[in-house]
Amino acid sequence: MRLADTIIHVLTRTAQWGTGLSFAVLIVSVLIQVTGRTTGFAPVWTEELTRYALLFSVAFGAGLAFRSGDLVNVDVVCESLPGRLPWVLRLVSAIATCGLAVYLLPHAWRYVSIGKMQTSPALGVRMDVIHLTVWLLLLLLAVFAGLRVLGMLSGAEDGKPVKPEED
Repeated sequence: MRLADTIIHVLTRTAQWGTGLSFAVLIVSVLIQVTGRTTGFAPVWTEELTRYALLFSVAFGAGLAFRSGDLVNVDVVCESLPGRLPWVLRLVSAIATCGLAVYLLPHAWRYVSIGKMQTSPALGVRMDVIHLTVWLLLLLLAVFAGLRVLGMLSGAEDGKPVKPEED
């Protein structure tokens, strides 16, 4: 289990860093745009960079949101059910999430490959890099949902979201 914990920790930290970095780019881009509008020189590329940074923030953050329970999670009814039924519903939900994400991965990859033929108008970035966010979102969602399923089946966790400790 030590190796599994290390892998989970590395994946979580990578997603946290990716979310943080893309959010920092988003903040800087918006600040440049706001400053530019007040001074009369608003660069065109900031709007495009903001959109792409937001896409990367969502892509990296979706798996983390699933893990922490911040993704849509309707558990009022589920958790009030008797016995082992809440655990079973959490397991089915995690399996369905993982299965759907895995099913969509090859289709998302086809979407990414279409972007090879395009570049963004203002930044000149190849669009497959930007389209990769859709695939990355599905991959991280599948990984974190799969880890929840494995944890539940092995008895290492009960399937409830992992809330970060308050500092």
